[in-house]
Amino acid sequence: MHVAERETPAGSGQAEIFATTHWSVVLAAGRSDTALAAPALAQLCQTYWYPIYAFARRSGEAPPDAEDLTQGFFAHFLEHNLAGRVGPERGKFRSYLLVCFKNFRASQRARESYQKRGGGRGIISLDAARPEDRYRLEPVEAMDPEKLYELSWTLALLDRVVTRLGEELAVTGKPELFAYLKPRLLGEPAEKTYAEIGVRFGLSEGAVTNMVYRMRQRYRELFRKEIANTVAGPEEFEGELRHLFAVLGGRGK
Repeated sequence: MHVAERETPAGSGQAEIFATTHWSVVLAAGRSDTALAAPALAQLCQTYWYPIYAFARRSGEAPPDAEDLTQGFFAHFLEHNLAGRVGPERGKFRSYLLVCFKNFRASQRARESYQKRGGGRGIISLDAARPEDRYRLEPVEAMDPEKLYELSWTLALLDRVVTRLGEELAVTGKPELFAYLKPRLLGEPAEKTYAEIGVRFGLSEGAVTNMVYRMRQRYRELFRKEIANTVAGPEEFEGELRHLFAVLGGRGK
């Protein structure tokens, strides 16, 4: 799968992707302006709920209990503004979220019962793809819960990038074109050649080739921006980028 070139933006280009990043916005506004922080935090939670579910399942929770825990945790996390209690030194959202979930799970175990379905507070929708249907596709080998969490997080980030790219292409008036170009973008086998795709959409082969090239450039840009959305600032970016590449590199091990 193509992700992004390992080189990161330099100079002003890198500063731009941190201008309005989600996690940095949450950390900056969490204490004083929850109205500003709430939408950014809710978007992060909506994007990255599945890694928490996968962690719970690989930790031994049965499907219903893992779903209850996931819903209950995000309800607790958002309603109690846990993000507003920390400062920028917390760094990566990925790491902080898992620590918070471990604490939440331990407290729930201490009470010897879960708040079923988040106590009726299903703030994070798990219905887009049933959690257990997704979990059945996870590696069956003995990948420990934290490694599965890291892999699920990385793949969720990549899915978010692909979704955003597809939404951008849909604005051009040819949303179905993305379905034909997506395999080329991700390095997957493609059923149609550039020439065949061109005939289908009234484009020349050269136009399709250029479109794929521009899509890959935009994919790299969105990939970097999505990473920036989950770290506290530029000083965290390089390390997180290297970590995600390492996770992808070890997924088959």
